[in-house]
Order: sequence, then structure tokens, then C-alpha cells
Amino acid sequence: MLMGAQKSIHAGKAKIDFNVDLTQKLCGALLLPHIRQSTDPFSQVIARLSIKHPNLFGRNEKLEVLWNKGLDDSNILIAFRRPRPDWTSQQSFTIQYSVTPETAVHGLPVDHFSHSGSGSVNLCRFSAGVDFNEPSTSHWSSTTGIKFEHVHPINNDGHMISRDVDGFPITSSGSAYDNMVILKQEAQCAIASDDSFTRLNFQMEQGLPLLSKWLIFNRFKFVASKGFKLGPTFLVTSTLMVSLDECSGNPALRQGKPGFGVGVGYGIRFSSHLGQLRVDYAMNAFRQKTVYFSINSVSS
Repeated sequence: MLMGAQKSIHAGKAKIDFNVDLTQKLCGALLLPHIRQSTDPFSQVIARLSIKHPNLFGRNEKLEVLWNKGLDDSNILIAFRRPRPDWTSQQSFTIQYSVTPETAVHGLPVDHFSHSGSGSVNLCRFSAGVDFNEPSTSHWSSTTGIKFEHVHPINNDGHMISRDVDGFPITSSGSAYDNMVILKQEAQCAIASDDSFTRLNFQMEQGLPLLSKWLIFNRFKFVASKGFKLGPTFLVTSTLMVSLDECSGNPALRQGKPGFGVGVGYGIRFSSHLGQLRVDYAMNAFRQKTVYFSINSVSS
């Protein structure tokens, strides 16, 4: 059974990658119910389209256009990177538009928080910003970015909404949308050898109060991963910690979600002629356990 397909086409100096992956749809159907039901056959396809140009204006400028479609979400990303000397910060300009179900706060808990179903709230995000990637030193790398983001919620039918199922405002401003400027700092440490690897990732985000009605928040995220090679497989362990500020009306607390938590997970990666087999085991802050299984796409 063919689980996925990938094709690369060279058109001059541009490289077009097309990838259709049905594996995630199959595994998702076995583990979690669909957030939205649809009779459209295209809605059941997970697809990815990538267009890359390595020399846009003749000075090694790189342009990348990515389109990802999931079962219930979609994302378009345009990134432009200018070449700079290795000892200076590398700049990249990005424009992004996405539509995703909002399950972190407004999602309805299912099976004692083992996962979230749809709360009929979806977020449309448009953002534009710039990232500065600092030169790597030893095992550490860091990125500083700033972006403007416009967010407006819609229901499952695509209509704009301003209140959740309990009648409370969804946005912080009380209007049909929220605007914000986000300053992000990320640092990552990666140490690898033939038999193991260690990764540490720190992320901090701050909503800047440039205007009175713009969203202000603080967010911290820490992820630690450790991998060991066991013959042809890799055993991976991860820990995730997230902390968020309370939003207006504290919608998360009304759903029994405190806004912070720690998760632990283990995974196994096995390479075969079918692709990479992945089995992951995760436990959330409510001690609910989930097992995920997937097969990465094979090349055609």
C-alpha cells in the first residue's frame, strides 16, 4: 500500500518539491476523531507543496514558498533570505498566513484531557516579520525575531465570530480581531555523536504594548530531547514545559486548563525501505497517555 509520494522538478534554477502524504490521515483516523467532518474528498488529503529558488536576483538571494494542507488546517509561508558574511547575523523576511483549529484554549476536553475536540473556534493568522540568526558558537545557536501578527477567529463554516460557545469574548480587544507585535528570542543547543544526541531548546515571546488595544502577553517554552542508538533504531526521550499569561476573561481556566504544564514523551525511529517508522508515547500534565504511529513518505 502506497502511503505517500514525493516528486522534485527542476525548472531552471528553481526546484519544486511536491509531496502528498496519506499516512498521517490514516494514523489520525485511528487515534483521534476528525475535528470537522466534510464530504469533500479533497478535505481528507494531507499535502505539501514547496517551491525554492536559490538565486532570485543573481546575488544568491533565496526564495522559498511553502504550502501545507492538513485535515483541519492550512498554512502558506513565503521566506526571503539575503546572503551575508558568515560572521554577521543572517536575515530572513517571512510572510505567513494560516488557518488552524483553536484547541489549546477553546477546544473541548475529551476522555479526561487525553485530547481536545473542536470548540467551533478556528484562528486565521496573518504575520510579517524578520528574523536574525546569530552565527553558531560551539554547540549553541540563537535567533531573534520580531513580527506583526493579525488574528481573527472564524467558525467551522468560515464566518467571523467574536464569542465562544459560552458567550464570552474570544479576542482580547473585544472586537472581531486582535493585533500584536511579538518579540521572540530562541536559543538551541545540539550535541551529537554516532551513538547519541542531546538537544535543548529555549523560547521566549513577548507581546509589545505599542497600542493600548494590542495584545500583551509573555510565553516561555522549554524542550529537552535525548536520543540513543539501539542497532538500526533510535530511542528518543523528550520533555516539554510551557507557561502562558492569563488572557482576558481567562477562557482556559473555565475549561479547566491552568495555562501551564509539563509533558513527557518517548519515541522510536526505525529506517526501512518503506520510509522511517515512528512510534511515540506521550503523557500530558493530566497524566493522560497517548501512543502515535506514523510512516514518513517514501520517495518516488
